[in-house]
Amino acid sequence: MTMQPQLWGGLECTVNRVHDRYQDQVRATGHQDRAEDLDRLAMLGIRAIRYPVLWERVSPRHPDERDWQWTDERLGRLRDLDIRVIAGLVHHGSGPAYSGLLEEGFAAGLARHAGAAAERYPWIADWTPVNEPLTTARFSALYGHWYPHHRSEPSFWLALLNQIDAVRLSMQAIRRVNPAARLIQTDDLGRSYATASLREQAGFDNLRRWASWDLLCGMMTREHPLWERLSGFGFQDRLRAIADDPCPPDIIGINHYLTSDRFLDHRLHRYPAHSHGGSDTQLYADVEAIRVLEPPPQGLEGALREAWTRYGRPLAVTEVHNGCTREEQLRWIAQAWDVASRLCAEGIKVEAVTLWSLLGSSGWNSLLTQPGHYEPGLWDVSSGTPRATALLPLAQALARGGERPMLADGAGWWQRPVRIVHPGVARPASMKAHLAGRSHNSAARPCSDHLSSVRPLLICGATGTLGRAMARACALRNIPFILTSRAELDLTAPETVAAALDRIAPWAVVNAAGWVRVDEAETARDACLSANARGAVALAKACGDRGVASLSFSSDLVFDGKKGAPYVEDDPVAPRNCYGLSKAEMEEGIAALGAPHPSGRHLIIRTAAFFSPHDDHNFAVAVVRSLRRGETILAAEDLIVTPTYVPHLVATSLDLLIDGEAGPWHLTNGEALSWADFARRIAMSCGCDPSRIRGVPHRTLGWTAERPANAALASRRGAPLHSLAMAIDHFAAHLPGEMIRQAA
Repeated sequence: MTMQPQLWGGLECTVNRVHDRYQDQVRATGHQDRAEDLDRLAMLGIRAIRYPVLWERVSPRHPDERDWQWTDERLGRLRDLDIRVIAGLVHHGSGPAYSGLLEEGFAAGLARHAGAAAERYPWIADWTPVNEPLTTARFSALYGHWYPHHRSEPSFWLALLNQIDAVRLSMQAIRRVNPAARLIQTDDLGRSYATASLREQAGFDNLRRWASWDLLCGMMTREHPLWERLSGFGFQDRLRAIADDPCPPDIIGINHYLTSDRFLDHRLHRYPAHSHGGSDTQLYADVEAIRVLEPPPQGLEGALREAWTRYGRPLAVTEVHNGCTREEQLRWIAQAWDVASRLCAEGIKVEAVTLWSLLGSSGWNSLLTQPGHYEPGLWDVSSGTPRATALLPLAQALARGGERPMLADGAGWWQRPVRIVHPGVARPASMKAHLAGRSHNSAARPCSDHLSSVRPLLICGATGTLGRAMARACALRNIPFILTSRAELDLTAPETVAAALDRIAPWAVVNAAGWVRVDEAETARDACLSANARGAVALAKACGDRGVASLSFSSDLVFDGKKGAPYVEDDPVAPRNCYGLSKAEMEEGIAALGAPHPSGRHLIIRTAAFFSPHDDHNFAVAVVRSLRRGETILAAEDLIVTPTYVPHLVATSLDLLIDGEAGPWHLTNGEALSWADFARRIAMSCGCDPSRIRGVPHRTLGWTAERPANAALASRRGAPLHSLAMAIDHFAAHLPGEMIRQAA
């Protein structure tokens, strides 16, 4: 019978040191104080979990002072849940403050901790004493990102050898307690590609990537291509000692990311400055191979095949994670599972695929050198309370052989033309390989009834800012969609709504249509209420009746501005104008619908003051145009809003829709300020003179509709979008020249 991979899970549990500051991912995700997270894992169907028993956490001050309380509770619960533990002892760390990667006592110190852990938990059979030793040595001793912040090759090899000795000695200590204990040794595995002038550098990189496993398997002998290089740094005796007493992994744990395969190019002018680097003898750009090579690099399947050929030992994919939009996360996991299953069918022993970052991770965009972005996993913990994402039903489907979420089956960005962001480079390959590579690169485009059998997303509002932005995002993300105009689906004509839903049969509907002119609504009350309230509720009801999810957009103008603090989702509404009333009535009407079908969930996004470089009709674009014409701008200084960048808004809205979320949700870029200050921030970022912006009372601007004084939005349900500073910078970088030159 063909072996199938098991489904494992893992918590991002890095404890790394930057100078004298430690960063702990278990604390960053809140898992430190949420024992109930473990009960959530039981619904996944995972067979094992990579879990921290970290040296830095158990004995932070002195090797003889051990605090097992937290670990006892968590490991005991996992044992009760019948989830096998793969215990990690150092995860990208350098040990407690009394140790370090370059210290002589590092290996013996970790082994002492390992022995104590094995004695306390003799039932644990699987261990990873050091996670990714090669990667940690690179980041800590070659690139200088983490403590001890060295930048030299001798320090790199010393850090790696100390970690390898720590693995060997730790497994000896563990096996004195449990002779059957298994070593699951992880490391990041990618391949380097290069231009011809950098072939020697790529060749060296492709040798070095195996160093952790080669050392543990006793392969680093005189015949090894790296022997002379390491001996030249004085490590000959260390190499002999390791080769004479190896510790071969029972399972080779492959961590492979979309960034793992690299391309080295001596033509620096083709790439941004942040990619420039080099060796002692050559300067070159180092970029993701997936972003430049045609056909694409070998990817996960190639990495697994190479590892099997080299070692002939059981493999496991020990981290599967993609920090991207939700459907791309789904696709990466599904494809990793399919690769592992296919290799198993060929007789290659891939024991497991590990869902990594079950609770997400924080700060990896800065390589954990400073606080950074949070990336959700199977749960999103940005609000402090875990919220299941669409990855959870996918995990359950993989574990139990059920039906996968629909969007898990599409081609990922790494298989589409959008992946190429640098001048393309042809990768030497057979014609068959080139054709195979192209077969996955179908262009993303709007779908129609006859173009795709996949149920599309229906987007109402072809002429509006949000409708066009939603369509743009779906095209980029390879989400089949149909964008309808009022002629095809009129919210005020129920018969067109029903006909469109029955004809298109979407999996969800985004209502980005409706009345948007706030002041004109005061004199066109019935038209505004008809489109924004009655029509929107009718659309949501028609969706619910058919088991179709819906997404509607509301506004900060549903509030009266008297709270004195940012409004959250459960604050009572009290609109001051007709437009706000229309949105409040829409919310009330949709809330009253309930969900007659489990899939007919209704999500309502409240947002505010949105701006975009792709739309002529928004405040930020108007500010730049006027300033470029030399005009003075009058902007309200007594109204507080939370501006929202449309590309960020639609990206997160789509993620929430895919996750199956419902009810009101506030999405903004998280910073409250006056319209006048917002205009000044836009001006400075776009190279204009902010002194030409005059803050004035809003009543002097001739507006008809009343506005709330402070309608700032915050959220109890999740973190805000990216920072407003990042949003404004992105706006400035993507503002088309012709847009700001019009009417100049």
